[in-house]
Amino acid sequence: MVADSFGVLAEPTRRRILDRLRTADSSVTELVDGLGLSQPAVSKHLRVLREAGFVSCRTVAQRRIYRVEPGPIRTAYEWLAPYRALWEHHLDALERHLDAHHDREEPR
Repeated sequence: MVADSFGVLAEPTRRRILDRLRTADSSVTELVDGLGLSQPAVSKHLRVLREAGFVSCRTVAQRRIYRVEPGPIRTAYEWLAPYRALWEHHLDALERHLDAHHDREEPR
């Protein structure tokens, strides 16, 4: 599931669509206008996002309104947690090293 999520998120246009939907639910037309893409391209990417569970769709009159679904994003975030902790540990060690190096150079 997580590997598939990263495959979906690897496509830059899908990330742009998610960024737009993060701030407000939108119709296909609003996404087309806001992203400067063709309607078929936006619809294709929305289908992939919907099938992967990243977005859902509701019908209002004649329009389909899309919104972000947090589940798959939360799953990816949780999967990344140990790697984030590893990087934070390494960055903290680098900061300590640089601080110690800087402290030795200051008396000049």
